[in-house]
Amino acid sequence: MTSFRSSEAEPITSKAQLIAVVANGAKPKDQWRIGTEHEKFAYARKDFSALPYEGPAGIHAFLKGLMRYGWEAVNEGDTLIALKQSGKGTISLEPGGQLELSGAALDNVHQTCAEVGEHLTQVRAVGDELGVGMLGLGFTPTWRREDIHWMPKGRYRIMRAYMPKVGTMGLDMMLRTCTVQVNLDYASEADMVKKTRVALALQPIATALWANSPFTEGKPNGFLSYRANVWHHTDPARTGMIPFAFEDGMGFERYVDYALDVPMYFVYRDRYIDASGQSFRDFMAGKLAALPGELPTIADWVDHMSTAFPEVRIKSYIELRGADSGPWGRLCALPAFWAGLLYDSDALDAAWDLVKGWTAADRQALYKDAPVKALKATVRGRTVQDIAKDALGLAEQGLRRRQRLNTSGKDEAVFLAPLHEIAASGITPAEAMLTAYKTDWAGDVTKAYQAYSY
Repeated sequence: MTSFRSSEAEPITSKAQLIAVVANGAKPKDQWRIGTEHEKFAYARKDFSALPYEGPAGIHAFLKGLMRYGWEAVNEGDTLIALKQSGKGTISLEPGGQLELSGAALDNVHQTCAEVGEHLTQVRAVGDELGVGMLGLGFTPTWRREDIHWMPKGRYRIMRAYMPKVGTMGLDMMLRTCTVQVNLDYASEADMVKKTRVALALQPIATALWANSPFTEGKPNGFLSYRANVWHHTDPARTGMIPFAFEDGMGFERYVDYALDVPMYFVYRDRYIDASGQSFRDFMAGKLAALPGELPTIADWVDHMSTAFPEVRIKSYIELRGADSGPWGRLCALPAFWAGLLYDSDALDAAWDLVKGWTAADRQALYKDAPVKALKATVRGRTVQDIAKDALGLAEQGLRRRQRLNTSGKDEAVFLAPLHEIAASGITPAEAMLTAYKTDWAGDVTKAYQAYSY
């Protein structure tokens, strides 16, 4: 999720202040909300190429075109880098020009799906004028790194230089991946821990159900979710399954300790200052090499927490991050899946029963296997396909008990339909694409742009 500058300038003098940022996110159940974010690849329809920032049909022009719908400019210096609108969230840029909608905090999935639909309608209208398309896949099917234009954001310049030092695919993560994620609330520390554990254990199940990135540079890559594989090779200090979450003592402070140990990227002081690889603990002691003698603010801490990328991330809410981006229906399905499991106490208890017997080694093996085998992966003698069916059944029951109805009297479980189809068939979206590649597409991966654009 893109984080914009906080006005909070309180200096940090103790770890208790860091813990409070997370602890203060706790909310009573009647205030729980759903925030959905999704990314998509912007491309020129004439030749399927990546868009530059400048130019008559570039990213800047696209953002300017969206402003007719009431979106306001967000600038970094004189550079337009994002849009915002009260009650609507933000539209921001990922490093390779991927366009992200970070939606509003909403009461139910009906509202989320309406939000997604409105956004995609606006995007399509501007795209029609500029000759720009938007592709909903987890990994770009044709572009090489060198084909992609870097967006002019200060933090990306710092990350671009740092990523190759700590992994082999960090630049691919930045330039060539797109995800959909959902942000959910918790009532208390214990509630956060339980939700985090269930969400982490089941994250590979989501990776399998949403897997749709089987191509790299025009050819099959041997994976069903290549996006998920990229994360396995990005930066081990800030990615993965955070096994400590299942250990005794997990809570707000334990997560803060983890985040403190994640190396820094930057500090923002009217501009982005390179602090890559440096320690936030040193910053708190006034010993940060990038800003010697200066103490961090709460805003610095909020920024730093956004640079940890585990499969489930804690801020003042929980972010569930394991799915490939995809078509409209699966964008709506992700918040339905997780809200059904985590926002109903009976479903949450049953989901925990489903995964509580898994060991750290089981979870890690599943995390490793899901990008390759997807629904055919196994854990403790059960296939992911079978586990997915169970999880979907629990999510459906949870959504029915939530009783959030639309104007036609339907509850949120209606949004699980595409997932039920995938789980029942055992065929992931990626496998369906590979079949099309061998048959209808006749080996031409550019057909994906026609099949999976919004």
